[in-house]
Amino acid sequence: MSSLKSLLGQTAIYGLPTIVGRLLNYFLVPLYTSRFATTDYGVLSELYAFVTFLIILLPLGMETAFFKFINEKEDKEMVFRNSFLTVFGFSILFFLAVFFGSHSIATWIGYPDHREFIILMAGIVSIDAITALPMAKLRADNKAKKFATIHFTAILVNIGLNLIIVYYLFDPARPMEAILLILLANLMSSAVKIVGTHQDFSGLKMKFDKVLAKEMLKYSLPLVIAGLAGMVNETIDRVMMKPLLVNAGNSKEYALGQVGIYSACYKLAMILTIFLQAYRYAAEPFFFAQSKNMDRNKLYVKIMNYFIAAVCIVFLGVALNIDIFKHFIRNDEYWAGLNVVPILLIANVFLGIYLNQSIWYKLSGQTRFGAYIAIGGAIITILVNLIFIPKYGFIAAAWATLIVYAFQMIASYLLGQKYYPINYNLRKFFLYFGFSLLIFFITRIIDIDPEIMTMRKFVFHNGLILLLLAIVWTLEKPKKVISA
Repeated sequence: MSSLKSLLGQTAIYGLPTIVGRLLNYFLVPLYTSRFATTDYGVLSELYAFVTFLIILLPLGMETAFFKFINEKEDKEMVFRNSFLTVFGFSILFFLAVFFGSHSIATWIGYPDHREFIILMAGIVSIDAITALPMAKLRADNKAKKFATIHFTAILVNIGLNLIIVYYLFDPARPMEAILLILLANLMSSAVKIVGTHQDFSGLKMKFDKVLAKEMLKYSLPLVIAGLAGMVNETIDRVMMKPLLVNAGNSKEYALGQVGIYSACYKLAMILTIFLQAYRYAAEPFFFAQSKNMDRNKLYVKIMNYFIAAVCIVFLGVALNIDIFKHFIRNDEYWAGLNVVPILLIANVFLGIYLNQSIWYKLSGQTRFGAYIAIGGAIITILVNLIFIPKYGFIAAAWATLIVYAFQMIASYLLGQKYYPINYNLRKFFLYFGFSLLIFFITRIIDIDPEIMTMRKFVFHNGLILLLLAIVWTLEKPKKVISA
């Protein structure tokens, strides 16, 4: 199983910067929640919710197309050049359009006096899109050291500037100024990637292959649609929550406070998302590289078994130790939303399995199915949020997320078995996931001092997690497989 060993190595190489970087950014949560009122943190969360949509749109799905086409085309430089120039041109046009329409956009989202927010957001996502392909090229060229250095430097710049802003420049009476400075810090950290990757594109010839570009866009645009629809599932609740709660008769301040509480607690569930992101950095190019391997399906099945076990263990690690993790949010005013964390963790388990499965439509070139699944999920997300957020608030948003990711996981599995069959071990899924749920509910029924984490409670909860780990180790024998 040298291929599996290779994936683990690549996950460590390319995932470590992502994990450490996300964890460092993660420490901004206690920083923000200790200084911002829930209402002001709601403003920041809402703005970044819009950013996440644009980060999906602007790269045009060219990262995935790049990994696919460099494995199929002889002229790899042309593949990179076409990918980069396409994204570069689109990003410049986007920034100019937003710059000149910034006042109208700011008014539309409810911040008419802060068009500078819109301009900075456009600058952040445009730079991130432009540097996405050079960063992908570093991964394809196995330049792990350079990739990690750029990644870490950008994150450290962002963290350093945020520390200065929050501890030395923050004025509780003028929180909007702090939000402006935070966006500016993000823009400067994004610019680090331009400095770090400029050698990969500064001398690029302007030769453009329209036929290849059309072929790549035909492949990638369904992925963009899928990505945008997927981001609807992940983020639209924070965009919809304020207007829905206001229309239901609540004040704008209350609505933004609910957005802030939900967003802070959502961050606790994102510990699992950090793992998923690190895994995807290594997995996507790895799966494409293995596409010609005759034993690829056996490898994909084994990887899925390990993956399900891993995400279930992370789910339990956070859910059963929530009384420890909640102190990550420094202001107990935000703890009113802790009941959404287990729901969102389970949702992210389903999301991870779906993302792992999604390789079937990428390998087979049938990326339209990814778009269909994501669009179906987006419709469900919007409907559930529209109907239930006005009555139940952010708890409805959490359940909508779980329902949609369960739908996507099941839909992807059924379609995959029809168009690109991979004989996944469903028994392992039901065993690992079912046992994880059983452990979770046992701890909810037999709880010790529910308000605090005592030593007895800590030992009991984490002993059950070790039991699951022992079962996985016994059934999978990972040491034997990896060393083979």
